[in-house]
Amino acid sequence: MTATDARRRADALRNREHILRVAQEAFAESGAASLNTIAKRAGVGAGTLYRHFPTREALVLAVYRHDVQRLIDSVDDHLAAHTPLEAFRIWFTSLADCVRVKHGLGEALHGAAARDTVVHETCGSVVGAVGTLLRACEADGSVRPGLAPQDVLLLMGFLWRVGGDTLGRDRDRRVTELVVNGLRATGG
Repeated sequence: MTATDARRRADALRNREHILRVAQEAFAESGAASLNTIAKRAGVGAGTLYRHFPTREALVLAVYRHDVQRLIDSVDDHLAAHTPLEAFRIWFTSLADCVRVKHGLGEALHGAAARDTVVHETCGSVVGAVGTLLRACEADGSVRPGLAPQDVLLLMGFLWRVGGDTLGRDRDRRVTELVVNGLRATGG
């Protein structure tokens, strides 16, 4: 590979990442945001956007995968900056925010084949991230041992069913504390 080829690949990767960030913001504002609107906001031509994402569904699914991966990658940073239980709370709040945004992404995530594929692709990694958080909480004694990450993920699913407004955030905190109290180690 020549230096010019490497530069083109790096530029293409930067363009793709930039488009994903802009698309995520646009979809958060309106799940109906058009590809042309996203291309304009990203400062790229429609051809550049379509080269990376040939369909609206491809862009929506790429945004979803990108956001989920970023969330999974954040576990270690949260654990380094906070106590394990606080990292657990923060991470699940971030997951809920991510899922709430996805509810505004339109029909692409609701199509059975696309949804099942992307959920299947990301589910194992999300469960793994929950497992990492639980192991850290078990190690410091803040939750009881032996909790199944899949069960805790299912239990915490209430978070993305509650609105993101002030009342919803207050409810999030109250119900999260109910759940955390149920997960606590005996005597904790």
